[in-house]
Amino acid sequence: MIQDIAPHQYFNEYKPTEPKNGDVIFFYEKGDTLLDQETGQPLLWEQVCTFLKDVPLTYYFRIDEQCFFAASVVPEEVKNRTIPTSWTAFRTMQPEWMAFACITAHQLHGWYEAHQFCGKCGHRTQHDQVERAVRCPNCDHLVYPTISPAVIVGVTHGNRLLLTKYSRPGSYRNYALIAGFAEIGESLEATVRREVMEEVGLPVKNIRFYKSQPWSFSSSLLAGFYCDLDTEDETVTLQEDELGEGTWFEREELPVGGSSISLTREMIEQFRKGLV
Repeated sequence: MIQDIAPHQYFNEYKPTEPKNGDVIFFYEKGDTLLDQETGQPLLWEQVCTFLKDVPLTYYFRIDEQCFFAASVVPEEVKNRTIPTSWTAFRTMQPEWMAFACITAHQLHGWYEAHQFCGKCGHRTQHDQVERAVRCPNCDHLVYPTISPAVIVGVTHGNRLLLTKYSRPGSYRNYALIAGFAEIGESLEATVRREVMEEVGLPVKNIRFYKSQPWSFSSSLLAGFYCDLDTEDETVTLQEDELGEGTWFEREELPVGGSSISLTREMIEQFRKGLV
């Protein structure tokens, strides 16, 4: 999965430091990440340091000994040597550990951009000096990065697994598992039951946790669960504004494909191999 970057190690402790040669500096324009036109990679400190005098940098995280920062402005010299790149490109970017760095940084950038002003009093916020948060100097309101809990659900019935396809334009087009966000006051197991009932109209039982995954594409923390159909009737009743298809597949006939970076794909493959 995308977070599996071994032998590299990801350190997300908020420990701001001064940039050094080899460190990555992210630049953003209208929500896109600016990548080097020639290499398709983020720019390094030694490539841009002469353009960044007195430009504030925000420390993001560290991978091995390489630190990652974001610049608050985009100098013309940087614009001239980069190309705007949508976050969707990080699904297939190589090397995969850098794709993880880019999408994680994009999540942080989006959060910082959305919290420039206090949600309580409207005053401009400041970056906290001790932890990764923004603080309002006027009312002292403190806000941490937003992470939305969500579930990925493999519904099984004997040797069969239920796969779905989204119906909304622009959504993921391959077969996937049922998924949805947890609501306030709801356990993840309750989310599994509710999402399955809402999306395909089926009751489930024997809910069991498989694995979790940070998913910066939607600022989510995904929790993967398998569960069993709690009826002999496999009839699917689709939530048509959400899904366009819901199909049962025998283990041996599950479609192959999709990105190896996702928890969904790993869970489908685990079932195909008879490991769950």
